[in-house]
Amino acid sequence: MSATLLIARRELKAYVRSPLGFVLAAAVLLGEGIWFMAKAMGSPGEKALSAQVLAETFNGITGGTILACLIMSMRLIAVEQEQGTLILLKTSPISDRTVVAGKFLSVMVVLVLLSLLSAYMPALIFVNGKVSLGHILVGYVGTLLLGASVTSIGLFGSALAKNQVIGFIISGAIVLVLLLMWLLAKTSDPPLKDFLDGLALHHLRQRDFMTGVLRLDNVAFYVSLCFVFLLATVKTLEARRWR
Repeated sequence: MSATLLIARRELKAYVRSPLGFVLAAAVLLGEGIWFMAKAMGSPGEKALSAQVLAETFNGITGGTILACLIMSMRLIAVEQEQGTLILLKTSPISDRTVVAGKFLSVMVVLVLLSLLSAYMPALIFVNGKVSLGHILVGYVGTLLLGASVTSIGLFGSALAKNQVIGFIISGAIVLVLLLMWLLAKTSDPPLKDFLDGLALHHLRQRDFMTGVLRLDNVAFYVSLCFVFLLATVKTLEARRWR
């Protein structure tokens, strides 16, 4: 556990030392704020229920979360390849599982901080409208689960790639396919339609969270997705260790 925390702290220091981390955070928060004002709040004369405004707010926050997690995770292992430090990780007594867990944890810490910084938007709706605190908490649970899933996919893409750009392309392609599964579902018939809908990363899964509905099957989907891609990342690193 201490080795995992050391790796996570190392990655967090890299985010802090690089201006990219602050630029990314500012860009994501700015984009979410613009979405909140333009899409969630709507025009001055337009009226909407507080719950609808909150759901649209989380729609924007989840979009920013996907982009932020892809950008942060693309460098986690690929940068070790570029800098030639991956060989040090391979020959160290630290297990591949520990390396993957530490890097995953670092992104989740940043994601939690970004979520806290975006909390002013739901707070404004809570103060000026009629939404429950539980609705807001469920929305953020969905956001964090989505972010964890995208991060695990990003780690897998980064482990496969020799540089950050290729890592981003690989992980971005996987995420895009999972995002667009609902379009394939529209052209299919049951039971294939239900299966493809269930694989969609955002469409129906996040709709429940955004409306304040916490369903165990949605939680299980994201947790399973994280497990599969984190395991795939570990196995990829193990295969490289014995080359």
